[in-house]
Amino acid sequence: MELFSRDDETPGRLRRGPARTILAVDDSRTNLNILGRRLGHLGYLVVLSDNGHEALDLIAARGFDLVLLDLVMPVMSGIDVLNEIRGSRETADLPVIMLTGRCDAAAAVDALAAGADDHVAKPFDFDVLAARIDRVIDRARRIADLKRSNATLDARIAARAMELGEARVELAETRADRLRLIASLQVLNDRFERLSGTSDA
Repeated sequence: MELFSRDDETPGRLRRGPARTILAVDDSRTNLNILGRRLGHLGYLVVLSDNGHEALDLIAARGFDLVLLDLVMPVMSGIDVLNEIRGSRETADLPVIMLTGRCDAAAAVDALAAGADDHVAKPFDFDVLAARIDRVIDRARRIADLKRSNATLDARIAARAMELGEARVELAETRADRLRLIASLQVLNDRFERLSGTSDA
């Protein structure tokens, strides 16, 4: 595992705000080093891994904003790694862009069918890759914000439902008290009428 950050070399166009973390997975050390340097220039914090098993361990150990995953790797393919990512509740929504040297349409179909958020064929224009990374991370952030908003709304709805349930219970108790009071008044009224009738006689 290697780590690249914006401090490794003089940055190009740096991003503002907290550094986004990217895990780059490729069995080619040359490709990894290039990706690490180029993404580090853009202000990303980049972790490099040359095999799928290590990548899954890294994902389990820490959070990443995005994974760049090579499709064709020995021992454990990119599709296998992606299936593991999507199969875990903790990482099911982790953004993944699949990279592949295959230029046929089937490679893109395989990657997207397995759950990749995007697919980029090698050799790629780095500016295009950077734009796709931006888009996927921004979309993931918006989805996470929406989920948080929905969770907050669900909690508020649940609280209001509880309040409504409690209000209904109180109303039912009030109605029962009222019926008991009416019944008591009726009993008293009946007794009064009986006593009045006895007195008149």
